[in-house]
Amino acid sequence: MSDEISSQRVAVDWPLDSVVTGLRQARHDWRERQGRELELGSRELPAHHAIHAIVDTLCGILFPMRLGPSELNKESENYYVGYQLGQALTHLHEQVRLELLYRGTLASPAEVDARAKVLVSQFASSLPELRRRLDRDVLAAYRGDPAATCVDEVLICYPGVLAMIHHRIAHEFYRAGLFLIARIVAEKAHSVTGIDIHPGASIGNEFFIDHGTGVVIGETAVIGDRVRLYQAVTLGAVRFNEDESGSLKKGEPRHPIVEDDVVIYAGATVLGRITIGSGSTIGGNVWLTRSVPADSQITQASAHQSTGDCA
Repeated sequence: MSDEISSQRVAVDWPLDSVVTGLRQARHDWRERQGRELELGSRELPAHHAIHAIVDTLCGILFPMRLGPSELNKESENYYVGYQLGQALTHLHEQVRLELLYRGTLASPAEVDARAKVLVSQFASSLPELRRRLDRDVLAAYRGDPAATCVDEVLICYPGVLAMIHHRIAHEFYRAGLFLIARIVAEKAHSVTGIDIHPGASIGNEFFIDHGTGVVIGETAVIGDRVRLYQAVTLGAVRFNEDESGSLKKGEPRHPIVEDDVVIYAGATVLGRITIGSGSTIGGNVWLTRSVPADSQITQASAHQSTGDCA
C-alpha cells in the first residue's frame, strides 16, 4: 500500500513550466522597473546566511572561551582567534565586495576590490575596542540585575547582551556605509531576541536592556552612557516628512536623544526628536512626545497632568 501511495505522489503533474516561466517574468519586470540588469553567473546581493555565519564566528572571536567552541582551551585560544579571524575576514571581504558592486558607486572591479579590502581591514582594527565596549555592557547588565549571579551568566544567557554584541558589530558596518550588511546583522539579533535596534542608532557605554522583548530603537536615536531600558520600550519617530514626490525623506533626525544615566521602564513609548535629560526616570507605559530636563521623574500620572503632549 505504501509503495502504491508513493507511486501516486510521484505521478502528480505539477505545472512547473508555467510557474517557472511566470516567476522569471516577474523577476524581469521588477529588475526592469528598478533599472537593474543581472549578469549571468553573478550574485546580486550579499547573502544573509553568509553574513549570519560570519557574525557567529565573530562572536566566538570576541569571546572565545565563552562563545567559542566547547572544546577550546586557554592554550589554543590565540591560535583559534587568529585562524578564525582570517577566515571570517576573507568571507566578509566577499560580502562587502558584493554590497559595493550593488551600490554601484565605484567605477571598476579593481576599485571595488581595493575598497572592500580597506573597509574590512578597518573593521578588523575596530575589534579590540569593540570588545572593551562590550565588556562594559556586560558589567552594566551584571550590576543592574540583582538576579544575575555572575558576568558569565549575563554574557551567555541575556538577550539584551546578545543584541548589543550584534549591534556593536552592525554599527561598525553602518558607519562604513555598508547599510545592507549592517541591517542583516541587526535583523539576525532581532529574530532571536525580539529586540529591534536599527544599526544606525548611536549607543554609549555601559548600556543595559533588561528582559528586552519588544524593545525598539530607531535609526537616528542617540543614547548616552549608563542608560538602562526595560522590555517593550520604544524610542521611535512621531511623524515622517515627505519629499516633493510624496516619498518619505531618508536619514532625517527623528528619534529621541537619551542623555546619560537615564532609566526607562517597561512599556514606555518615547517619540520624536526630543531630549530626555540626564539622570531622568521614565515610568512604565508612559507616552512621551516632549523633551524633559535633567533629573525628571515622569510617570503616567505626571504625564496626564502635563500640557497634553503625552498621555
